[in-house]
Amino acid sequence: TLSLSSSLFWPPPHTMARIFHTARRLARSPLFAFAAGGVAATAALGFLSNRPELLSSNMLLLDSPRDVAVRPPSSVQKVLEFGAPSFDELKMREGYVAAFDKRTRNPLWAAEYLTEADLKTKLASREDSKFKEDDSVPPLFRAKLADYAGSGFDRGHLVPATDMRKSQSAMDETFLLTNISPQVGKGFNRDYWGRFEEFCRRLTRDFSDVWVISGPLYLPKRESDGKWWVKYQVIGEPPNVAVPTHFFKVILTKHKNNYFAIGAFVLPNAVIDDKAQLENFRVPVEFVEKSSGLTFFRAVNRNNASALCSATKCELPGARFWKKGA
Repeated sequence: TLSLSSSLFWPPPHTMARIFHTARRLARSPLFAFAAGGVAATAALGFLSNRPELLSSNMLLLDSPRDVAVRPPSSVQKVLEFGAPSFDELKMREGYVAAFDKRTRNPLWAAEYLTEADLKTKLASREDSKFKEDDSVPPLFRAKLADYAGSGFDRGHLVPATDMRKSQSAMDETFLLTNISPQVGKGFNRDYWGRFEEFCRRLTRDFSDVWVISGPLYLPKRESDGKWWVKYQVIGEPPNVAVPTHFFKVILTKHKNNYFAIGAFVLPNAVIDDKAQLENFRVPVEFVEKSSGLTFFRAVNRNNASALCSATKCELPGARFWKKGA
């Protein structure tokens, strides 16, 4: 969070200008390319405000000579004299990147990159990992272990622990509550959602590179009066963590021949029949973007990308296989 005082603008105006320059560049980079412009910019600002050493790095190459003269307007200094409202910050982990929603105490999204070689590495054990509160989140906004106790919901991973077996520390970070959402257990997290995660891993057999972005949604539902309402449960005492109505995955794959395929899926946070076909939950990427307020994989020209379910068979591993291997 950018901190300001009545007598001193911190960071100083010239430093703020450099932060804005770098944030703008970061927001256009592949690292932040899947986030909406505003979200990417604020995420980049949050990242940079906590990493001032980057301000002297090569990342500060200016876009054009005109950028040299860019400074925040003097009015900004007065408007933000006593501090800017805080915004969501990126969580840069060893094996994934996530953004945390301090309002719902859920991840906004969590992104991972998968290859067949990485998934074959088995240097970590789930038995050695424990769920942990994320100390990087201020206590006022933090999801707590006690919120889940007796709630009836699983602590559901967005980036699966199984995907991070390259090191114990990478796996441990998937158990931070900033990577966790309340999920229905039997019939969803322990079944259909788990099989969906396995589907994503198996994509590395057909594609050299796989990117997966997962997140929660809070979708409207039409009630008997004909009106649409957004309603969701909140767990914890006092109420603290929102229970998403749905979850999404947006998947981008790249073949060795450098062609891309993209697909998006939205699943209800509810028991799903084992026999339900994954294609039943396929949606346009734009639907997830509109529902989440995020823009995904902006650096990819979608007009030149195939539909994922045309490039590969969108079929989950059998329920029997999954239950046997769980």
